[in-house]
Amino acid sequence: MAVPRAKELINEPSCGHKQKDKAACRKAPEPGSSSGGCAFDGATIALVPIADAAHLVHGPIACWGNAWGSRNSLSSGPSLYRTAFTTDLSENDIVMGGEEKLFRAILEIAGRYSPKALFVYLTCVPASTGEDIESVCKKASRKTGLPVIPVMAPGFVGSKVLGTRVAGDTLLRRVIGTREPKETTPFDIALIGEYNVSGELWDILPVFTKLGIRVLSKITGDGRFEEVATAHRAKLSVLICSNALINLAGGLEERYGIPFVEGSFFGLKETNGLLLRIVERLGDAALIEKTRAFTQAMTSQTLQTLEPIRKRLFGKRAVLYTGGVKSWSVISALKDLGMEVIATSTRKSTEQDIAKAKELLGDRGVLLTRASGGELLELVRTRGADMLIAGGRNQYVALKSRIPFLDVNQERMRGYAGYKGLIRLAKDVDRALANPVWRLVLEPAPWEAAVAGELAAEV
Repeated sequence: MAVPRAKELINEPSCGHKQKDKAACRKAPEPGSSSGGCAFDGATIALVPIADAAHLVHGPIACWGNAWGSRNSLSSGPSLYRTAFTTDLSENDIVMGGEEKLFRAILEIAGRYSPKALFVYLTCVPASTGEDIESVCKKASRKTGLPVIPVMAPGFVGSKVLGTRVAGDTLLRRVIGTREPKETTPFDIALIGEYNVSGELWDILPVFTKLGIRVLSKITGDGRFEEVATAHRAKLSVLICSNALINLAGGLEERYGIPFVEGSFFGLKETNGLLLRIVERLGDAALIEKTRAFTQAMTSQTLQTLEPIRKRLFGKRAVLYTGGVKSWSVISALKDLGMEVIATSTRKSTEQDIAKAKELLGDRGVLLTRASGGELLELVRTRGADMLIAGGRNQYVALKSRIPFLDVNQERMRGYAGYKGLIRLAKDVDRALANPVWRLVLEPAPWEAAVAGELAAEV
């Protein structure tokens, strides 16, 4: 039952790359590649940031350990989303069936933790044995009075992008529209695809407040179940940095007539451009004029703050090895700092992401699909790069090769979105490049110099 619905989502009408066989959402997962790549992983990435809900994984305990622990998505209030609930299916459960165990687990979570809602994630093992978790969730919802929502995204149905899309479809069909907001304003928006990694959302929200725009629904960073359920009353959807949830934005437009815009908050150009697109779609002349003045003032203020750092970073070259939307959005931010990106990765990127990356890189830029540590280092050497900017998996490759490194993936501890985020990014890049350790580790060790002197004397 889960597989046909997931397959339908591949052909999302709002997705510009739906006909491409090599598009990220169409890629079938490979054996052994579930870490960071399966549909279950994508579903949890999208839904777990709803902080006041409980998230229960129906499957072996290893599935939960694989997915969420490394993601630094923060909450300003509830911390229930950080508790990992699982039915921990054993061999006996697989043979005899785990539906009753799932039902008891839901009742226990509801009684002990009183969550606002409970998401139940189907994984590969119970999906393979044909367990009907939808019926279990309906029964448990009647018993507890809580929304108990099945998420039909077992890992084998597709890639992480497809799993995120399944999560968006789940919200659209089972959550959004089930609550009404206490009040509405002409400038209510829904943020889609912003997960508050390292608190980045908290740098963006004050900008909207200053402009007089209210974020009615955050989907899903620092999210609350009630506000997600009221997203159908927004006047505009803003799809942040990701086409993975484009089906949710398209669904809101189709069902409720809510238009959407896409963009990124990484870098001055992208931040200013997205803010202007938002207010232009909202259509208020006074708000548009106010936003133009605001972006000009913030650009001037940010560049003034960055001036001494930009002088040091100007002309520095970087290899960017990350994935998805960061493949191009980080390029834009680095170019605002006067740097040159000579290569970027297209892993888990959509066709639109790749097109934007090509445009920002220029004719001499290199697009990487997959690269080993050795290939990355060879690229750094041959193209004269000054540093490697990637995820935590590559930091030891850089450190062992004595190359400055910066982590920009979801494990990072600092947010890089918006005006304040760009300043943090500049400072972190500057610190990485200026660290005296790189000069020291490249110098010959004292004993190496002594040995060289002895050999020269013998000759």
